[in-house]
Amino acid sequence: MRIAIIGFGKIAGDQHVPSMAKVGGYELVGTVSRQGVGVEGVPSFTSHSELLSAGLDLDAVAITTPPSVRYAIARDCIEAGLHTLLEKPPGVTLGEVEELARAAEAKGVVLFTTWHAQHNPPVAAAVERLRGKTIKAFSIVWREDVRKWHPGQLWIWEPGGFGVFDPGINALSIASRIFPGALFVRDAELFFPANRAQPIAAKLTLESPAAVAQLSAEFDWRHSGGEEWTIRAETTDGMKLVLRDGGSKLEVDGEAVPGTGPGEYPSIYEEFAELVAQKRSHVDLTPLRLTADAFLVGRRTQIEAFDD
Repeated sequence: MRIAIIGFGKIAGDQHVPSMAKVGGYELVGTVSRQGVGVEGVPSFTSHSELLSAGLDLDAVAITTPPSVRYAIARDCIEAGLHTLLEKPPGVTLGEVEELARAAEAKGVVLFTTWHAQHNPPVAAAVERLRGKTIKAFSIVWREDVRKWHPGQLWIWEPGGFGVFDPGINALSIASRIFPGALFVRDAELFFPANRAQPIAAKLTLESPAAVAQLSAEFDWRHSGGEEWTIRAETTDGMKLVLRDGGSKLEVDGEAVPGTGPGEYPSIYEEFAELVAQKRSHVDLTPLRLTADAFLVGRRTQIEAFDD
């Protein structure tokens, strides 16, 4: 598959490019970056319009730009007849991603909304362990230091940048994948620095018909001293399950459970190849819907200004 990466940056270089090489069957034929950076020996462009008008023999694109500009780029690529892979989150609103799905179907191309955390091998193992269970307790704790993980990335604080939900949506993507029933947000409190348009922390209360108690999620970007990315679940029949380190480690009743699979991004590119071969899109909006619902029902609490 001849593919280009639009929005070439750290994630593209660290994850997408080596994963294509690991999976095989992909040829990187172009990159797009406003700074013109890319891969040595591969044509680079400063806009997706330049890429699309360059006359390259392209089958697909992977779009890894900030979400606020993703819709217009993806729409142009779909209209150009290209299979389209979207980094998480797939867009800034549910409506624009739904429109992309309709456009892809009309054009006969594949649209793949990826949630990389779902592709951790232990997550698949957790799905099987919780299948058919009733949840007695469930909690998400997602804490990290924004200065470490997003230094100087001002766009993330702007409308459409998601704030702490940029990492928090990873937790919601795992939760929606492993939970044995539908999830919805009952209540939320979002903490906004006085000088920022997006939250730096959030507390959510969730519910599900597959649970006998309310569920909790806590996201915090002010955490120092190491990351904490943990999901805990307890079932009514006594099983205790813990996913640690962003879904990369699984424990069940205190025992480590190994996962099998190629890893997050190689798994994404394996699935993309399968979807293209089958001419079938995969559009999962659940993590984005949960995020949107948190903003809809959430109480806004203003806190001290934050500068990074």
